[in-house]
Parts: sequence; C-alpha cells; structure tokens
Amino acid sequence: MPEPCQTPQQPTQRAGAGRRARRSWPPGMGIGALVIFSALAAWSPPAACAGPPPYQRAVWIRFEGTITPLLEQFLYRKLQAAEQQGADVVIVEIDSPGGFVESSLNVAHRLRDVDWADTVAFVPRRALSGAAIVALGCDRIIMHPSAVLGDAGPIFLGEDALFRHAPEKVRSDLARQVRDLAAARHRPPALAEAMVDMDLVVYRVRNRQTGQQTYMSEAEIEAAGGAGLWEKGEPVMESRESHFLEVNGKRAVELGLADGNAAGRDDLKRLLGLAEDPIVLEPTAVDTAVFILNLPVVTGLLFAVGLVALWIELSAPGIGLGGLVSLLCFALFFWSRFLGGTAEVLEVVLFLVGVAFLAVEVFVIPGFGVAGVTGLLLMLVSVIMAGQRFLVPSTGRELETFSTSLLVVACSGGVFVLAAMALSRYFHTLPVFSRLVLRPRSDVDRPAEEDGDERRGSPVQTDRSHEAQIGDRGIAVTPLRPAGKARFGDRVLDVLTDGDFVEPGHPVEIVEIVGNRITVRQQEKPP
Repeated sequence: MPEPCQTPQQPTQRAGAGRRARRSWPPGMGIGALVIFSALAAWSPPAACAGPPPYQRAVWIRFEGTITPLLEQFLYRKLQAAEQQGADVVIVEIDSPGGFVESSLNVAHRLRDVDWADTVAFVPRRALSGAAIVALGCDRIIMHPSAVLGDAGPIFLGEDALFRHAPEKVRSDLARQVRDLAAARHRPPALAEAMVDMDLVVYRVRNRQTGQQTYMSEAEIEAAGGAGLWEKGEPVMESRESHFLEVNGKRAVELGLADGNAAGRDDLKRLLGLAEDPIVLEPTAVDTAVFILNLPVVTGLLFAVGLVALWIELSAPGIGLGGLVSLLCFALFFWSRFLGGTAEVLEVVLFLVGVAFLAVEVFVIPGFGVAGVTGLLLMLVSVIMAGQRFLVPSTGRELETFSTSLLVVACSGGVFVLAAMALSRYFHTLPVFSRLVLRPRSDVDRPAEEDGDERRGSPVQTDRSHEAQIGDRGIAVTPLRPAGKARFGDRVLDVLTDGDFVEPGHPVEIVEIVGNRITVRQQEKPP
C-alpha cells in the first residue's frame, strides 16, 4: 500500500542507504565542507514520497537482558538463521540495560555490516548504555514514545566496590567508535558522542548559506567553518555538562537519532509496510543448553564429575565408564564455551596437554611429581581461560568474572578431593566399582607351594576382583606399551611395564604393586 509523505512520527527512507547508494563528493571539497555535508546528510529530506521497501520476508529477534559474550553469540546464531531463511529485513527487539562494552561494540559492528538485509532496532522499553550502541548499528531505530535511549558512558568497578567513570583513553576510543556508527547511518555524530561523553554540549545549528539545520558541538562548528558559516542556536538540553545524553522515543525522533515511533508490533508492521507477520526466531534447544551449561553451578558440577571420572579411569587403566563420563563432561564444558564466545582452540589444546601429562605421571613415571603438577596446572588454566575473553583482569567487571571462575574451580576441586577420598576408602564395597579393584588374597585360597616363596608379598588389591602377589609370573596377552593385559594362571590383569615395551606372548613377572597399580618386568623366554 502507498505510504504517506514523511512525518516526524514515521520512519525515513534512509534504511540501507549505505549499501544501496554511493555518494560522490564534489571535486576540491575541503575538509570543513566535507564534515558539513556528512552532518547534513541526516537531515536531507527524501526526493519523493516513495513507498516502503518491498520486504518479502521479515525476521524478529529478541535481544534482551545484560549484554554478555553469551548474548552476543546468541544474536550471531540468530542472524545466521535469518540469512538462511532468506530474510530481507531483520527486526531486533532491544530491551537491555547494557553490559560489556566489547560485546556491545561487536554486536553493533556486526549489525552495521549486514549486507543481505535491512536491520531495524525496535526499542519497546529501554536501550541504555551498551544497548544504545547496539541500536546505533542498525539501519533504522524505531522506539516506543516513552522508551529511553542513551546513557552509554563507560564505567568500571573500583577497588572500593564503587562504580567510577572509565579513564579518558577508554572514553575517547569509545566516542570515536559511536560517532562512526552514527555517521554510517546518517545520524548526528555529535549526539551519539554525547551519549558517552558527559561533558560534551551539543547545539542546534543552521547553515547560513543553505538554511539546513543539524546538531554540532563547539569543536565541530569550528572545524566546519565557524560562526561565519553556522548560526548556533540553543543547546540540546539532554547534552548539558555532567550528564550523559538520554532521550525518550519522541525526543529521539525530533533529534534525528530515531526514525519513528511505534506503540507495538502492529504499529511497527505498518511503518515498515509488512504484509505478513515477522517470523520470530525463538531460542532453540541448543540456545537453552548453552545458557544452562554456562551457569556457574552447572559448570562446577561438570568440572567436578569430570575430574572424579578421570580419576577413576586413571586408577583403573583402560577406556571404560570413567573415561567416557569424563570425556562427556569436558566435551560439554568446552562446547558450551565455544558457543558462548569465550573459548577457542587454545584452551582445548592446553586441557588435552594437561591430561596427557597426568597420564604420563600415572603410566610412565609413577609417583606424583613434575608431570602431575604440570598437568593439573594446565587443566586449571585452560578451564579458567575458557570462561573469559581476557587473560588478566583489568576492569571491575573482568575481575568479577575472574573471581567467579576461581570460585567455581576451587569448589569443584574441593568436591573432587572429597569424592576421591571417599571412593578410595569404599571403592571395593560399591556394587559397580567392586569389579574394578583387586581384593586381598586369603590364606585359604593361596596355593601351598607359594607359602615358602620369599618373593611373595602381602595381599593387595587389583581391578578385576582377582589376587596378585609380587613375584607372580605370567604371559603378556596384549602389547604392553607400557599398559596392557597379562595372564597369570586363569587370571587376566591390567598391568604396566617397568620401562621396556613387551610384545604379546612374552613371559612377565610382577615386580611392584602400588595401590591398585601392578608393575611387571619382561622375563627371558624358556629355551
């Protein structure tokens, strides 16, 4: 249906202008004139009362809550799904108090760079702090008249647990980036900068030659020709000193920060000229699983169960139930961190190297020394790094994240130690685990010919409910490299060699029993 001529309450026709058209700058244009032209571009009226873009497929994405790497990755997955569905307009419903600066900027840049559809930020309640930055990355901003936008000044948590404004270096870089985002969508850059600079005062100005009006700061006016070219009007009240710019939906349209007002989904549908309701991309089972697995309590549980299962597997060599459970727990942990945007390949490599060091400590160089400690440290570092994007915390929010990671790891480690002690004491009494350990050999079952053998040691435990003694001789059933199986009479036990690899069929002798680990030595074959 045809759209009436543009009014302050209707969206402008500049959506996607950065992708659909290229402006040619007149030759010889100076820097000051170039700045003027850029600022006035946001106020150039449409050439004609053209109808809305012929959108064929609209997709709706909810972007709610604190902006974290987890929410950032959620939006990326939904954008990918929208592209796969052939959407030509993506409506991002923003209702957020802000969050991580890095994640907010990443999302804004991703939305700015979408070249396969128009992007519309719909703000029904609030888009504050980082959420305002996200909205600036969209082609259009449509707000409820009473919704709020702005107040994007960066803050950090001080050592005294009080929030403070970020240093000038951080504010300057952020101001430059939000100016770029606003300019890319033909919005007044000075107003966007006032959202992050509490001391910037913005004025309504009029070009004395063309009569065009826009908003500039004192520095912009001087750079664009000074008072001789620009007539400075009243300052924007919301940008007064010591205040971050924050406006409601009606005022945002008046200032050119927003493109229109909509009281709800029906109004928005009418403003965009949509013939059908948008396709709402709801959270999937994967999204729900990633959210749950990233909860600190669930993370600690995964880590504790994985460590206990790994300990069981290393105590009873061979890929069994313990190894499979441990693999599942840590695979879920790193999978959720990958989709949550905090883990990369490095963390997985460090963890696997740590497990390898532990295996070397158990199977190759028995005892608890450098290899074991190194393995545990590598696993600890990899788990902490997988839960955050930084190595050393530098802000209050990063310190809070780092402290949470340490607390989760410490609690999981405590649970692991208690579980390991309990299993070591009651291992042989548990129905499932009793078949994984050696039990003491009784004097009644011991053959008489073995009584006088001085090489026989005291009864020990093993992992197959059979008996073993130092000096028992048998035959290697599998290659011992160094772990494998050997037959002693009618018993097949899990054993380790004391150094050399042993091929199947070679005779071996038990030379050491430590706990439930049996060490054997290769013997010469009889002639």
